[in-house]
Amino acid sequence: MAAMELDDILGEFDAGAPASNPGKDISDLTTAWIAERTAPEILPFQTQLVERLTDRIRQQIELVETETGNMDPAANFRLILIQTELERVKYLIDKYGLHVLSNNAVRANLASSELAYLKSHLALLNNHYLASFLRNFPEPLRRLDDTAGGLTMIEEPDMESAVFCRVVKEPIDGTVRIPGTDTEFELRKDDVYVVRYSAIRQWVMTGEVELI
Repeated sequence: MAAMELDDILGEFDAGAPASNPGKDISDLTTAWIAERTAPEILPFQTQLVERLTDRIRQQIELVETETGNMDPAANFRLILIQTELERVKYLIDKYGLHVLSNNAVRANLASSELAYLKSHLALLNNHYLASFLRNFPEPLRRLDDTAGGLTMIEEPDMESAVFCRVVKEPIDGTVRIPGTDTEFELRKDDVYVVRYSAIRQWVMTGEVELI
């Protein structure tokens, strides 16, 4: 059997897309997925996009269940793509769970299902640590979110980490200033930059700059 092309595999997701915008959902999904993997923080949940794709994803989950164990390379590659997408922000939620839960602005970026997962994950983690070693500590030292003594146990994203980005729409005021330095430059459409995330975050949120 001839090898299935990547576009053909991804096209299965697009079968139900509006005729006026064929393939746009897949393009938007890919952009959002790359941004989530690149940004040091959790970005706003793409509610409308995900709602449009939910039914198709459910169908693909059923496909995973029925085709698991299928040795056909094309089918197995398709399953890998599906399962990868279903992991949207699991890594960042796990890594920065306490930070997300304690920050209302960040928590608002999660879907209800992601928030439910986060609470369940942290509860399991807390119970595991208590059973493993925390129960042997004095009670004031058992909290995973302790901030006593000017020190915090809550791990936060590094907003100063470097990211690759592309300007997709030139901002009206696109002057980037790097805090603590004399460096500044103008964002130009189609240009690609390597820069601190904090310096271009505002344009990532407005969609004028995309992470790559």
